[in-house]
Amino acid sequence: MWTPITRQQHSRSVTRYQTDLTDAEWHVIEPHLPKPCATGRPREWPMREIVNGIFYVMRAGCPWRLVPSDLPPWGTIYRWFAAWRDDGRFERINHALVMADRERVGRDASPSAAIIDSQSVKTTEAGGPRGYDAGKKINGRKRHALVDTDGRGLVLERRPASIQDRDGGGPLLRVSRRIFPFIQRVFADSGYAGEKVAKATLIAVEIVRKNPDQVGFAVNPRRWVVERFFAWIGRNRRLTKDFEASIDSARAFLYAASVMLLVRRIARAS
Repeated sequence: MWTPITRQQHSRSVTRYQTDLTDAEWHVIEPHLPKPCATGRPREWPMREIVNGIFYVMRAGCPWRLVPSDLPPWGTIYRWFAAWRDDGRFERINHALVMADRERVGRDASPSAAIIDSQSVKTTEAGGPRGYDAGKKINGRKRHALVDTDGRGLVLERRPASIQDRDGGGPLLRVSRRIFPFIQRVFADSGYAGEKVAKATLIAVEIVRKNPDQVGFAVNPRRWVVERFFAWIGRNRRLTKDFEASIDSARAFLYAASVMLLVRRIARAS
C-alpha cells in the first residue's frame, strides 16, 4: 500500500529517466559487469549507460530502434544485451544479488524453502516457440518461476504455454539443484501435483490447495509470494506480453527484471 512514507522510501533522485541507475544502484551492479579490455579499441559508451538503455527498453516496452537519442545507439545497447543473454550474465548477476540481499537481512545465502508457479502470457507476431494454454485460453508462452519465501526470483524459465505445470516443474527444480543446492521444500499449487514433479529431485513438494469452501478470490498461504513476484515484474511493459522471437531473449528479460528489483532493494537499504 502506498503511503507518504513508502513513497519517500521508493523515490529515486534521477535527472533524466526513472529507469536510470542512481549512484548507489550503480555501485551495487558495477562489480558484476564486464571490465574493459586491456587491449583493443576503447569503449565509446560507459557501461552504466548500457544498463540504463536495457532497463529503459524493458520498463517502457519500446522497440530497440525507438531508444531515445540521449542514450547510446540502439544497436550498441542490443549488442551488449545479446552478449549477456548468450553468456548467461543476467542469470549470474541475479544469483549473486539474491545471495547478497538474503545475507543483508540476516538469512542464509542459499534458501532452504521456495515457491513455484507459472504465468501464461500472450505472444505477438514476432514469432518463435509458442503454444495454447487450454486452461487460461491463452496462445503464447508460460513463465515458470521459483522464488524464495520473501519473493526473490531464484530460477526463471520461459516455455510454450502448451507445456503443463507438471511437465515444466520438474526441469525447473533440477536446474535449481545446481545453483541453490540447499532447497529442501517447495510449495506449489495443485497444477504441480503428481509423480513427475515429486520425483524429479530430492526436494519435497508440498501442494497448497484451496479451501474447499472458498468462493471467488482468496489469498492462499505461501502461494501469494510468487504471485506478488509476477506482479512486480509485470510493471515492466516489455513483459506485459511476450514480444521476443526467441526463448533466450524472453528469459533474459525475466532475469533483467529480477535484477532491477534486487539492485533497487539493496541500494535503498544501503
